[in-house]
Amino acid sequence: MDHQNQSSQSGIVIIGSGLAGYTVIREIRKLDKTTAITLVTREPGYFYSKPMLSTALASQKSPEQLASTNAEGMAAQLELTILGETDVSAIDTASQTIETSKGTIAYGKLVLGLGADQIRLPLEGNATDAVMTVNDLEEYAHFRKALEGKKRIAILGAGLIGCEFANDLVSGSYEVDVIDLAPQALGHLLPEAAAQMLQLKLSAAGVRWHFSTTVKSIDRNGDVLSITLANGSVINSDVFLSAVGLRPRLDLAKAAGIATGAGITVNRHLETSAKNVYAIGDCAEVDGLVLPYVMPIMQAARALAPNLLGQVTMLTYPAMPVMVKTPALPTIVSPPAKGAVGDWKMNAIEDGLEARFESSDGKLLGFALLGSATAQRGSFTKELPPILSSE
Repeated sequence: MDHQNQSSQSGIVIIGSGLAGYTVIREIRKLDKTTAITLVTREPGYFYSKPMLSTALASQKSPEQLASTNAEGMAAQLELTILGETDVSAIDTASQTIETSKGTIAYGKLVLGLGADQIRLPLEGNATDAVMTVNDLEEYAHFRKALEGKKRIAILGAGLIGCEFANDLVSGSYEVDVIDLAPQALGHLLPEAAAQMLQLKLSAAGVRWHFSTTVKSIDRNGDVLSITLANGSVINSDVFLSAVGLRPRLDLAKAAGIATGAGITVNRHLETSAKNVYAIGDCAEVDGLVLPYVMPIMQAARALAPNLLGQVTMLTYPAMPVMVKTPALPTIVSPPAKGAVGDWKMNAIEDGLEARFESSDGKLLGFALLGSATAQRGSFTKELPPILSSE
């Protein structure tokens, strides 16, 4: 009984004001208007859509315009306490408290929405301090400032973020070089034929590709960044953006003795190995899956909110296709599950491509739809098995 008193007194504390943190709060408020909620974040506490960072140039939005609501607005709208620009240094799962730069905070239930960091590859040269990453609105504002009056951008990484930024930048008349160790763009998501189609469209828009190689060193040559690739070629650029992938933020959980794998390990109720501590979003690993996309966050938030309020709810993931925001060739992909056995079958249609990953008995296990084929998204998605079923 004591424990329940503490829960009701201390309420719910959420660390992280990204899409995961704020979506959970919205879902809680749909079910319960009165439970005390405290949001602790190292950002100011404003709300913005992170996926819009890689399309803001084409939509002519400044970094300031991307923050749709400030912290005061969010606090009033969702009736919560926001501690902005606050660092969390430790979690004490025994006393159910967290140590922050603004003092100790007790929790009844704690949600870790810590997100992920951009992976930074070790590079040689005297200009490694010029390597930029874009992982939040503040970094994006720095990036936009760095672009002012500049013309040439080099991007390390031809994954989702790299391709989206490349498309956005060429549409803003920048010269863009994209470098990736893989032999193709979106190596983890697309079959070769689909990747080639996307590469051709982006090449036509002005993107220059450098595949099967990586950056060895980056040096200043006057105002110019001289980028030497492992294959010996040199690219001259004004701005260097690294977009090689995300690494879930695990340090806080590890230091508190909470189990981690690739992400903070949670079960289908989003519970970590520590009592009353939950994790969601880019930092969480559910049943071996780390899915840093919008739809999994929305699904997880809908399951987590009732669990936090004592209504036992199991997370399920339907098929959740990922939209690649490349207007040069709109692309929607639902990659087959790790270890899925089957073959890609290609069907070129006018202005597009349907790629189906089928099992030997013809069942659809994954797909990629490009160009005009993206209109088939609904029917293809219906055919797919769920990623995490309710059984």
